[in-house]
Amino acid sequence: MIPAVRALERLREGNLRFAEGRAGRWLERYGDRIRDVAEAQEPFAAVLGCSDSRVPAEIVFDQGLGDLFVVRVAGNVAAPSQVGSVEFAVERFDVRLVVVLGHSGCGAVRAVLDGEVPRAGEDSMRAILDRIRPCVEHVSASLSGEPREVVEEASILENVRAAQRALRTGSQGIARAMRARGLQVVGALYRLDTGLVEWLDGSVEP
Repeated sequence: MIPAVRALERLREGNLRFAEGRAGRWLERYGDRIRDVAEAQEPFAAVLGCSDSRVPAEIVFDQGLGDLFVVRVAGNVAAPSQVGSVEFAVERFDVRLVVVLGHSGCGAVRAVLDGEVPRAGEDSMRAILDRIRPCVEHVSASLSGEPREVVEEASILENVRAAQRALRTGSQGIARAMRARGLQVVGALYRLDTGLVEWLDGSVEP
């Protein structure tokens, strides 16, 4: 299994290819890859990302079929089903790197900042926004008086970190893999205007 450091290197390299317009080399053997992964998969990393149509993890990291185990949900929140999905990747495929991928201009965070209230019957949407709300409230209080764009950016980053914490503490399997197998849970931010991913945690420990 690929260690966390090497997995992160592959994601960094792939994102750079994407941002520079050099992505898609794996498409040259697309047909072969379909057959390769038909019976089994060996993803080298798991990604918990936002459902935003502009942030497809496989594309922005220039990875192909079977490379990433991707969980997507509006606002990249780590509710029980998302934690369970990541736990599945950790336990079943022994991935050593989990990435929480937020992005600039996140609509879910903006909705909370704008005070939007889901209509009657939209309880599931409300549940997502309620998970983001504490992050926005904390940041808004600590950055009172700062421009809206500053508060928005900080709220997006805090929401990523909140999902990291939920993954690290919400699953015994994930916590066990962190202690025993070198699993690392890192945060990242995708910039919509550049196509580049910024890493929140610095270098992954070897």
